[in-house]
Amino acid sequence: MNSDRDTLRRIILERSYREGRFRLTSGKMSNFYIDCKQTTLSAEGAYLCGKLFWEMIGKIGGISAVGGMTLGADPLVTAVSIVSYLEKAPIPAFIIRKEPKGHGTGSWIEGKSNISKGALVALVEDVVTTGGTLVKAIDRTRQEGFEVGAVLTVVDREEGGAEMLREKGFELMPIFRRRELIS
Repeated sequence: MNSDRDTLRRIILERSYREGRFRLTSGKMSNFYIDCKQTTLSAEGAYLCGKLFWEMIGKIGGISAVGGMTLGADPLVTAVSIVSYLEKAPIPAFIIRKEPKGHGTGSWIEGKSNISKGALVALVEDVVTTGGTLVKAIDRTRQEGFEVGAVLTVVDREEGGAEMLREKGFELMPIFRRRELIS
């Protein structure tokens, strides 16, 4: 019987993994690309990511909300929040904008009214290369008055992101490292 992690690995390889020549968000060129949104926007892939992240968050304890930078984290934070509800321990999701809202409150974060100031939160990302997006997410989350208690990703490309986050005092917790996904 396949585990949830094995099933998710198969889905990522079928739907999201591509070989060729690609420019990454970081600006780096790569001979492979993981378009994780093809997985996280499928029903099964979203559910499995949400379930596996929820299990990881549960081991940490004390996490009150889950968030991440739009667009890659949008389906992930929703999936974790839904799984938490199904597990009878609901936590809200929040989304960090790339630019502050241009009207109304001018907020960087959507969903923050569901979270108490000072709350311990988890940040999620679909794929981490250099860690730059997560560093921005951490900074914006802290500026809004929340404490970051965990940083998780579906795939760590193992290209310096975990090390950059460690230098900032955070341990990157991946569902998969590149070497585990592409063996």
